[in-house]
Amino acid sequence: MNKAGIFLFLNALFLSFLGIFILYESSTYSALLAIGDKYYFVKNQLIWLILGVVACLLISKIEFKKYYNIALPLLLSSLFLLVLVFVPGLGVKLKGAYRWINLGFTVLQPSEILKITLTIYLAAWLSIKEKGRALAFLMLVSLSVLLVIIEPDMGTAVVIGATATIVYFLSGAAYRDLVFILLLMLVGVLVLIKLEPYRMARLSSYQNLDHKDLTTASYHVKQILIALGSGGFSGVGFGNSIQKYAYLPESTTDSIFALFSEEAGFIGSTIVILMFGALSTLGFLVALRAPDLFGKLLAAGIVSFISIQAFINIASQVVLIPLTGIPLPFISYGGSSLIINFVSIGILMNIAKRRK
Repeated sequence: MNKAGIFLFLNALFLSFLGIFILYESSTYSALLAIGDKYYFVKNQLIWLILGVVACLLISKIEFKKYYNIALPLLLSSLFLLVLVFVPGLGVKLKGAYRWINLGFTVLQPSEILKITLTIYLAAWLSIKEKGRALAFLMLVSLSVLLVIIEPDMGTAVVIGATATIVYFLSGAAYRDLVFILLLMLVGVLVLIKLEPYRMARLSSYQNLDHKDLTTASYHVKQILIALGSGGFSGVGFGNSIQKYAYLPESTTDSIFALFSEEAGFIGSTIVILMFGALSTLGFLVALRAPDLFGKLLAAGIVSFISIQAFINIASQVVLIPLTGIPLPFISYGGSSLIINFVSIGILMNIAKRRK
């Protein structure tokens, strides 16, 4: 294991342990009220972290080029799993969305698997130089994104679409194709927002946000701003959060960064942002030094979906963009996301070992 691989692994491990600490802070009260076990979320996340770390270390030993020949079966399997979320008895409906498959002992979120399998497939396909594949690319990505959107999970769909576009661009696509794809994505996002009342409500609350008068803002955004404002420069101190007492919605998942900002302030928040920045920078350096185009595209795609997800989550939590419902990689509660992110880091570690 070289230095780049070690740093990538330690970075992900640091963020994950920080996530468990924040999860303990944010979940004990709500878990005790809802389940009767204040350590419920922490125990689950620890189990998933152990599985993720083991998977990461095992995957890091596998030659990344082996994924080239199984890229299509991996993609088809994940698309099949996405269809299964709509099968009665298998799919789990939570808060109006079918995003999980019931495995009995736990649940699985196929859209998380799709992030890495689609990246692997696109890297394999686009590493072969050929012309006139813009339409085929659009059809494949549109199908993948559509299955995620109808769950519905627009945030993850945006991450997948943006990642696919980056991989396509880095493969040497024509600029006119890229401009067309970006315009198409923008129109698609606007149409999807317009079609769903709850998305329009989120956008409206963001557009009408007045920091002097929060009466027109959504409850969720209000509580995020209160958490950020309470944290100030150095935070209220660990264990002293008020928002964890069921005031801040989704404090274990989408809004965990806001709660951390309340306790750790601007200083703590900046450290987390810098850690993600370091992971992204090193990941793209690994991509630049990969031994072949497949490795370059695969590494760039992995770094892209982790970085895009982190950016969207943090940007929504500091009210730079409307709320999106996207978890923070390695930190937010969730087994599928945590394990897939560690698997992705394992692939990056192997590519780093094979660098030129």
